[in-house]
Amino acid sequence: MKYTIAVIPGDGIGPEVINQAKRALDAVAELYDHIFLYKEAQMGACAIDAVGVPLPEETITICKDADAILFGAIGDPKYDNDPTAKIRPEQGLLQLREDLGLFCNVRPVKAYDSLIKNSPLKREIIKGTDIVIYRELTGGIYFGNKKLSADGQTATDICSYSVNEISRITHLAFKAAQTRRKKVTLIDKANVLETSRLWRKTVTEISKKYKDVALEYLFVDNAAMQIILNPKQFDVILTENLFGDIISDEASVIGGSIGLLASSSIGKENALFEPIHGSFPQAKGKDIANPLASILSAAMLLEHLGLDEEAGAIERAVEKSLVLNITTEDIKGKNKYPASTSKVGDFIVDYILNQEDSNLNFMNIHAGQSTII
Repeated sequence: MKYTIAVIPGDGIGPEVINQAKRALDAVAELYDHIFLYKEAQMGACAIDAVGVPLPEETITICKDADAILFGAIGDPKYDNDPTAKIRPEQGLLQLREDLGLFCNVRPVKAYDSLIKNSPLKREIIKGTDIVIYRELTGGIYFGNKKLSADGQTATDICSYSVNEISRITHLAFKAAQTRRKKVTLIDKANVLETSRLWRKTVTEISKKYKDVALEYLFVDNAAMQIILNPKQFDVILTENLFGDIISDEASVIGGSIGLLASSSIGKENALFEPIHGSFPQAKGKDIANPLASILSAAMLLEHLGLDEEAGAIERAVEKSLVLNITTEDIKGKNKYPASTSKVGDFIVDYILNQEDSNLNFMNIHAGQSTII
């Protein structure tokens, strides 16, 4: 099969981790006889520097014409540290989500046994955690009308939701739950917010069509506490844009490293896949960034294309790298010799192509040789 993939490396470490994700995809293509055609495009600070806008029209066209989009990271300190900046890298990503109708963000959160020791939470609390967060992505306060008074003393951000916006992601969340442990938790603030009351009413009505899935409700403040106290209680979490942004970042620390968390942003016709970490400009060009989240994003991309076996090959390679401690500095654990970004990529590629052989000579990684013997 032949697929066209739009590739947006972005800023900071984005190009480095995206390169390793592409290498993993190329290994899959070789093993399973596929062809992946990459069309590279700019977005973020790099695009502002090049053409003056964070999202060029050419990038939108490339993304719309592709079968899927692989994205790295976005952001630059020169914009983060300037509150007066009118043009910002993040505007490009928000615009792309809106232009492509990417209304559903899916973020898996899993506690890998080999990394539980890295988590700030106790082993008995997080062992076995396996959550998928469904966050609405193109509505709510992020996209509502914004206003600053003429005297600069009052600011307003409008939060608005429609039944249609709520319904389309709710159906996706319930369908996902049907393939998992058959439980959806709606996170809202229905005791205070009118938008949350609409969410609760709409989701409750839709839930009647999925009689095999249990629905429970949690206010967002209680949910934030429960994710720390007992994350294993959650299966599929469904929530609006702002709450999802906060809750998913909180949940990201469960597994011990944000460098392992992938995500997808899905619309009716387009889908984008990205690691949840930022651009980490301090690590740019040092070959120390963790590429696993980006590589796992590539696995999610393959699942979206219906290539489940191929996605499993990447996932197994990532899990093997963790078991064997072939990891970058952020999750090195007891390993005194963390691997570089590119060496982790080397191992992933070799393992995909040689899945039957799990014997590994770790020193070969540092010698730049094949990791499988």
